[in-house]
Amino acid sequence: MGNVVALANTQNTQDEISNSIFDIMHILNYEPKDPVNTVAIKPNLCYYWNAATGYTTDARVVAGIIDYVRDIFGKNTSIRVVESDATAMRTKHAFTMLGYRKLADEKNVELFNLSKDNIVEKEVTVNGRKINYKIPCSLLETDLFINVPKLKLMRETKITCAMKNIFGCIASPRKVVYHPFLNEAIIGINKILQPHLTIVDGVIASAFFPVKLGLIMASTDVFSIDWISSQIMRYEPSRIEYLRLARKEKVGDPNGITILGEEINSFREIFPERSVGNSNWWWNLQFKLLRLYSSIVGDIIPPILDRI
Repeated sequence: MGNVVALANTQNTQDEISNSIFDIMHILNYEPKDPVNTVAIKPNLCYYWNAATGYTTDARVVAGIIDYVRDIFGKNTSIRVVESDATAMRTKHAFTMLGYRKLADEKNVELFNLSKDNIVEKEVTVNGRKINYKIPCSLLETDLFINVPKLKLMRETKITCAMKNIFGCIASPRKVVYHPFLNEAIIGINKILQPHLTIVDGVIASAFFPVKLGLIMASTDVFSIDWISSQIMRYEPSRIEYLRLARKEKVGDPNGITILGEEINSFREIFPERSVGNSNWWWNLQFKLLRLYSSIVGDIIPPILDRI
């Protein structure tokens, strides 16, 4: 049997989200190879937009994962919720604005900025291009690295989920420098950083507008998650450039992916079909909101956005 992707329904309350996480981990039947004393949980906090927009990982999903980790591995397990600074986002603001400081106090976990970590530089080659990265050492050393992406559309790559969230682990704040070769950069960082477990927040997804999808998805393989996610978001996965590159670079293989739990179509039917009009309207709105946040917190906006 190939890589397993588990899908579960959930509703929009903390208890229901937590129950779905326990259920999906039971379906996945995940067992770490080594003892787990330290855990790093990487949500997607790329901007300051609340999880209700479908754009950032819901703190309630991370809360459910923390409860699961402590239930399985013990109450004394050391847990960090981690994120790195980005071109248009500062982690200290995101943790505060998106409810993670409150979560950390309630759950007694650490919030950690990967951009402040000890850094190791690594170089990989993707599609003939050499790419350099600054890698947070803690992600290479933690016993359990849990990737918690959001299910959403993205103009540059069509879809974004598990593999793109690993791109967000790069310690360099100005990740915009990778955008001219973004697909290659996504594959390169996934050659270096390989989470042990991915749990997807699809409670509310981002299409051309927020969608109540009611999905929690899990796998030990980021490529398999994105292959299935693209189908849920109404894309043919073989036409997603970074997934095509992943196959070419032997980072992922769709052959033998096994789906457990709910059927893909039960979520695909909810996800809206693509519309050029909706797409342009939604992206223009997002850029306006991004500029507004920039004016509030003083973050840097990529020059290309000012020309759109």
